[in-house]
Amino acid sequence: MSLDKERAQQLYAALAQTEAEIGKAVVGKPLVIRQVITAILAGGHVLMEDVPGVGKTTLAVAISRVMGMEYHRTQFTPDVMPSDVVGFCVYNRETGAKEYVPGSVMCNLYLADEINRTSSKTQSALLEVMEEGTVTVDGVTRRVPQPFIVIATQNPVGAAGTQMLPDSQLDRFMIRVSIGYPSEDQEIRMMKDRRSGNPLDDVRTVMSADDLLTLRAMVDAVTVDDRLYNYVTELVNMTRNHDMLSLGISPRGSLAVIAMAKANALICGRGYVIPEDIMNVFAVTTAHRMLLTPVARMNRVSEADVAEQVLRSVVPPRLFN
Repeated sequence: MSLDKERAQQLYAALAQTEAEIGKAVVGKPLVIRQVITAILAGGHVLMEDVPGVGKTTLAVAISRVMGMEYHRTQFTPDVMPSDVVGFCVYNRETGAKEYVPGSVMCNLYLADEINRTSSKTQSALLEVMEEGTVTVDGVTRRVPQPFIVIATQNPVGAAGTQMLPDSQLDRFMIRVSIGYPSEDQEIRMMKDRRSGNPLDDVRTVMSADDLLTLRAMVDAVTVDDRLYNYVTELVNMTRNHDMLSLGISPRGSLAVIAMAKANALICGRGYVIPEDIMNVFAVTTAHRMLLTPVARMNRVSEADVAEQVLRSVVPPRLFN
């Protein structure tokens, strides 16, 4: 994509400010913030899996404010229906026609809070929108606003009334992240910050939804050397034959790694991908796409452990002499 130098510099500056602004509300988690922003630039959706109360919703709200996006949130409970998500049609007696009533998914950033607490039918309705970018109601297909991002959360604890996402549907998310507990110093800072109000109120908007679309076009224009495509192929093929995995990375996972690497390169100010970009995003992009064997689970081996082992086993190409 061709942009004048001044416009490109403005977007790079806004991108740098984005991380700082989100950091006002989500304390001490720069890596998680960077990973989520990278996934958004790459055009993907984010699954946040963590215990309650660590800031998953706060992170989603902060992102929507900083990036100037329309934000909707649904608390997924067992009684949430697919029509609540995608919308429905009602008959208008005055016009004699059916009128579409938009569902909650008609926005730029959609927070599906505790997605594992709703029915599999409602989960499937949302995952279809994530994949296609459209909703179909009564035979009429409508596009969701662009950009469109889903940030879903699920709690790994408390099994009562939950319907965990099947492994095949986890593949629809570009990354899975865990925020984790803050350090002691960070928790003290959080408590002090709350004395005079909510830190979210201090978060500024530094870009628009149109700016994000332009940044995504810039990501698409980032170049990838053929040797890096071969590198990613070697990595994913190793997961498909790994003795600790019963299911390796799908072709959708390969595409996600490349997209994330290109977005990481853009954030670093480059118009081309280097092996370090792939290495930086590989684990967070692929761990949730793997299925461990019973032996691996018994030995407390995690998907992230396997991803790191695969990275160590494959020698990255040398692009520059």
